[in-house]
Amino acid sequence: MNLKNINRPTLLVIAGPTAVGKTQYAIDLAQQFQTAIISADSRQFFKEMKIGTAAPTQQELELVPHFFVGNLSIHDYYSASRFEQDVLKLLPSLFVHHPLVLMCGGSGMYIDAVCHGIDDIPDPDPDIRNFVTCTFQNDGIESLRKLLQKMDKDFYNTCNLADAKRMMRAVEVSMQTGQPYSNFLIQRKKKRDFDIIKICLTRPREILFDRINRRVELMISQGWLQEAEQLFPYRSLNSLNTVGYKELFDYMEGKLSLEQALTDIKTHTRRYAKRQMTWFQRDDSYQFEMLT
Repeated sequence: MNLKNINRPTLLVIAGPTAVGKTQYAIDLAQQFQTAIISADSRQFFKEMKIGTAAPTQQELELVPHFFVGNLSIHDYYSASRFEQDVLKLLPSLFVHHPLVLMCGGSGMYIDAVCHGIDDIPDPDPDIRNFVTCTFQNDGIESLRKLLQKMDKDFYNTCNLADAKRMMRAVEVSMQTGQPYSNFLIQRKKKRDFDIIKICLTRPREILFDRINRRVELMISQGWLQEAEQLFPYRSLNSLNTVGYKELFDYMEGKLSLEQALTDIKTHTRRYAKRQMTWFQRDDSYQFEMLT
């Protein structure tokens, strides 16, 4: 990868599975090229979830300018479409001072939104969102699967049927517009006025899984359980429907022991990392770099 001869605005994407080491890798590069980092981790947007999302520390934030870290509240609605709009609005001002800008994260859909674009997707009506949320809370994830299969068979056949958040979004849009959600997912890349270089970091499987396990223990020692306790009253929010917090909430409700909750977090995070790699591997524009 030759980054020394960049002569036009370039967005360098640093992607990869959770716990692979993206944050430190991006900070080292950003310091080398005296540039800024745009976060593409959809969980790190929320300021109340610092520990459980392994967000950059205050010391790391002071080393390099970061954008889209802790910029939202768990109560705020956000989407990949909005992220695309916000990043495209920000980039021209960054490119004035930095021909190379980094985007770092593991949220494949958000990265794709910036690099390839997605069609404008309307924001859901509050009543529709409330209906879908209540349906999920009262009747479980199978109710979402049935609604989605009925409204959008194409998306149903391709999406992760364990991802309640994505299914809720698809159902909301389908109900709001009367059109299948898949109609709004763009089929061709939008033209960008900057170059894009994409790197996906990887590690040997056993090393990555060990890093995941050790990071869970580290986050607990840093106060993750106390952070989750403060968020427990808001556990029904979409922003908190994520690996780690869900298991800790189950512990707080007496459904699991703390030991079992931590074991489940490690297991579910490893599965999440596998899904992330599947997402990135389907995109042949990535250069894969093995870390040791």
